[in-house]
Amino acid sequence: MLTKDELRGIKELQEICEEEGGFQLKLNFDMLANRAENSQEDFFHYEDGKLVGFLGSYGFGNKAELCGMVHPDYRRKGIFSRLLGMGLEAAKIQNFETVLLNAPSQSVSAKGFLTTVPCTYSFAEYQMKWQETSLNEDPSVTLRPSYSDEDMEAEIQLEVTAFGFNEKEAREYNRRLRKTSSDQHLIIEAAGKTAGKIRVAESNGEAWIYGFAVFPELQGKGIGRKALSKVVLMERQKGLPVFLEVEAENAHALKLYESCGFKSYHSQDYYQYLNQD
Repeated sequence: MLTKDELRGIKELQEICEEEGGFQLKLNFDMLANRAENSQEDFFHYEDGKLVGFLGSYGFGNKAELCGMVHPDYRRKGIFSRLLGMGLEAAKIQNFETVLLNAPSQSVSAKGFLTTVPCTYSFAEYQMKWQETSLNEDPSVTLRPSYSDEDMEAEIQLEVTAFGFNEKEAREYNRRLRKTSSDQHLIIEAAGKTAGKIRVAESNGEAWIYGFAVFPELQGKGIGRKALSKVVLMERQKGLPVFLEVEAENAHALKLYESCGFKSYHSQDYYQYLNQD
């Protein structure tokens, strides 16, 4: 569990790095703020009591994503190499099958560093923000909180069918999410039956949409569009800007999001670490 001072230090360092580099880092503050006690997922480097380097590890099923930063004035001193080494060792201990190194697409320093690491490009991800546009709220699709064992089973099956988890990983991932985060877990219903799921995280004055999925046999019926519109309208009524992420290669999802008013404003590149053991 991170302290308020640690979270504040990470945020301040992030702002310095982003201003200097002209990019945005994906540090998943919703996850940082809800770390489990005694977790080995965050790694710090201090100089004279000042945080100058940080790396976070974020687990998603059998995959770990690593993202970090070093203060511009302290680069080329081996700090990030040491942080990465600790992150990779922790991922190995936790038996993650795949480790992805995350870097902003526009970061020249990150791209240069990655040439020294045994890794290969895997995919790109767009970060998208909703732009004011007209959305219709259709009563044929509803959202409600996920609360029953049956709801949990539906969420687990959707993790398997939509995101490539196996059932064991999906159960553990959902258990950990519910234990360590305050996200809203919502069930999408159509014609009185469970059709999908969506998760909303509210943090730092922003709303982020995650884990959005509709059962395959119910896709192509407009259910996803109607559910997404409801979530956007719900969060906008609270005065929050709405964001989501999507893999660049997922043309179907990208088209859906764009048609609902989301526009890409940043992208992240992911590189798969090549285990040398």
